[in-house]
Amino acid sequence: MLLQPVILSGGSGTRLWPLSREQYPKQLLALAGDDTMLQATATRLDGLAGECVVADRPIVVCNEDYRFMTAEQLRAAGKASDRIILEPVGRNTAPALTLAALLAVEDGDDPLLLVMPADHVIGHRDIFQQAVVTGARQAEQGAMVTFGIVPERAETGYGYIRCGGTVSDGVRAIAEFVEKPDATTAQAYVASGDYLWNSGIFLMRASTWLKAMAQLQAPMLAACEQAMAGRRHDVDFVRIDADAFRACPSDSIDYAVMEPLAGRADLGVDGVVVPLAAGWSDLGAWDALWQIADKDALGNASQGDVLFEDVQGSLAIATDRMVACVGVRDVVVVETPDAVMVLDKSRTQDVKKIVTRLKAEQRPQASAHRKIHRPWGYYDSIDHGERFQVKRIVVNPGAALSLQMHHHRAEHWIVVSGTARVTRGEETFLLSENQSTYIPLGTTHRLENPGRLPLEMIEVQSGSYLGEDDIVRFEDTYGRQ
Repeated sequence: MLLQPVILSGGSGTRLWPLSREQYPKQLLALAGDDTMLQATATRLDGLAGECVVADRPIVVCNEDYRFMTAEQLRAAGKASDRIILEPVGRNTAPALTLAALLAVEDGDDPLLLVMPADHVIGHRDIFQQAVVTGARQAEQGAMVTFGIVPERAETGYGYIRCGGTVSDGVRAIAEFVEKPDATTAQAYVASGDYLWNSGIFLMRASTWLKAMAQLQAPMLAACEQAMAGRRHDVDFVRIDADAFRACPSDSIDYAVMEPLAGRADLGVDGVVVPLAAGWSDLGAWDALWQIADKDALGNASQGDVLFEDVQGSLAIATDRMVACVGVRDVVVVETPDAVMVLDKSRTQDVKKIVTRLKAEQRPQASAHRKIHRPWGYYDSIDHGERFQVKRIVVNPGAALSLQMHHHRAEHWIVVSGTARVTRGEETFLLSENQSTYIPLGTTHRLENPGRLPLEMIEVQSGSYLGEDDIVRFEDTYGRQ
């Protein structure tokens, strides 16, 4: 059985602000280990034994804004792929899976699609893999498989699956999907033993999914087919037809297909659920991270340079500076270079209200970090004021910025370490450590790193307007406009 991983890497993770942001969502963060959540998802099937053969290139569906970070993280994890489908707009998970299924069958193959959100944590990989093999046997016979999490508590933040009769190997029929319950109903669900948390992880043949879409969501399937028909390949990326995809209806896998299956025997497709107890979490909010984190004797969890004094049941994360907590209970403190958040641990769902306010006020902290990743490296805006801005720029070995110019600002470049190849107007020259140059306003220029070590430099911008949209690109390795 050929098993094709499909990683859904959309969403912004607003409830994990200020670490997770619109242009750097939670799946790109290392929140529960050394690997980012995307990398952990991409390597989750490594070492899978049994009758399943795992495709060497995952299909990834992601937002265009963080495409280069997605590709780079996959390469760093040993999962480089040229099957990264870029969504020009978000249309939820059902269209995303449909795009992946259409790509999977285009060469005449019909693999089993293991659909995994990129922002889940699985604590026990071996148990997860055993469940996948069990589900694959059902999917090979034409079933639509989901994985239901054996509930650890009466949780009101998750949807549930009510299980029907046993099919085989512990696999249960899906009786119905139910919405997030209140506390009393959740307790009854857990006590009954017939309900599982809805994980959002699915497994089915590509052709089975497309057949169900044709029967249940024909307009959505048609829009996705049109979007894929107009696609073009760009380096690692599959760029679908934007206009066709914008016309696509928006819906989730659950609502579009899985829920209707539970009551439609006439469709000829069975919906089944594999119970899963593998240390799963969707890390939907800060209290979820606290729950899975290692804690001290007083129930405190921390990352970075954190000091606790007479603190209980709290989570503190420091990314740039020391964080000291004294005499507090059940709080979450998250520090980043440009924002600090403090909240009661019982109010973690309300973080999205802050993000909503930031967006309404058009504040940059809503969408981006101070440190901005680019395909060539990154820059960090370390200071700014009226008519000036100072950036720390790091360029990867062999990488180059675009050939560009600015209408409203001049730039001063100072090399801190490494070697820079500078194009300035008609001249090209090298700069080494402690050397500098000046790029006058309106001058065509390019910065490159010809060396084998990262190039680090300080850029001082001065002018009447310093926005990132004051860039006119003439040539760009990465196809940006």
